[in-house]
Amino acid sequence: MKLLMVDDSSSIRKVIKAAADMLRIETEEAEDGLQALELLERIHGEVDLILLDWNMPGMNGYDFLVEVKKDGRYGHIPVMMVTTEGQQSSIIAAVRAGAANYLTKPFTAGELEAKIMECVGGEG
Repeated sequence: MKLLMVDDSSSIRKVIKAAADMLRIETEEAEDGLQALELLERIHGEVDLILLDWNMPGMNGYDFLVEVKKDGRYGHIPVMMVTTEGQQSSIIAAVRAGAANYLTKPFTAGELEAKIMECVGGEG
């Protein structure tokens, strides 16, 4: 089981990694959507879940989500938005674009773990 976390905040990536470690899930990380697309190009067969921030420099999370969902190689990978973008319109837009789940920052480790488990169907 492997997840790809895409967030420009190294502290958020550390929090996600700690939660993933508790669930015995391997992690890969990228600082923005462009870096994440390059990484997916190499490891897409290994990725079971993508945790994605919305507001990032370069390519933002929404644009990354749209790219991933229209690509036949990656479209099946569940994507969970993990972001400060908590407006209802943003949540609806992300779900319509294919997001499997949505978690707003700040969050607790327990909330993050529960959402990860929802996305991967309790595997771990």
